[in-house]
Amino acid sequence: MKIIIFGATGGVGKAVVKQALENGFDVTPFVRTPSKLELTHEKLSVVQGDAFNPAEVAAAIAGHDAVVSCLGSSQGMKKSTELQEMVRNIVAGMQEHDVKRIVYTASAGIYNELPGISGKLMMGMLKNALKDHRAATDYIEAHGLHYTIVRPMGLTNGPFSGKYREAAEGVPEKSKSISRADVAHFILKALNDKKYETTSIGIAN
Repeated sequence: MKIIIFGATGGVGKAVVKQALENGFDVTPFVRTPSKLELTHEKLSVVQGDAFNPAEVAAAIAGHDAVVSCLGSSQGMKKSTELQEMVRNIVAGMQEHDVKRIVYTASAGIYNELPGISGKLMMGMLKNALKDHRAATDYIEAHGLHYTIVRPMGLTNGPFSGKYREAAEGVPEKSKSISRADVAHFILKALNDKKYETTSIGIAN
């Protein structure tokens, strides 16, 4: 499978690139600064570009079987529509080149699904990022794509375990976090399994 990864120099994105190469995927990281990847491989084809540029995004998507988004906003806790803007470009590029499959990494909390007082506090703190992610996922879902929305709990730099829990509704019980390496593992698993198409899955260790 030939995949293009947006947000490939972030924590989850780098883990997806590494694991995808280890599992025989042909991998195209779409990145603004290629030097941040610090990786070479015979199945790696780096494309330099800007996800806010529709023409660059569309040209890069051509010829791929699937899209992976690990994009984040540069605005942190501030109000932003960056994710929505980049996703609109990605969806347009997919439609132009008849690419149907996308796995989009959002965040637990986009559906107001985090339980308890701590969940409410977390969603309040992250409200602007969650709102932007939610608008991006709604846009993806509205355009007839074979999508998987990934909703990880708090991200850590812990080691890969392959042992994580999934929830199609809400989030896994009594969960707080998941390693970026395990999020990457789920993303690649979802790409290879049709049962994850048109689903939104909460994941946690």
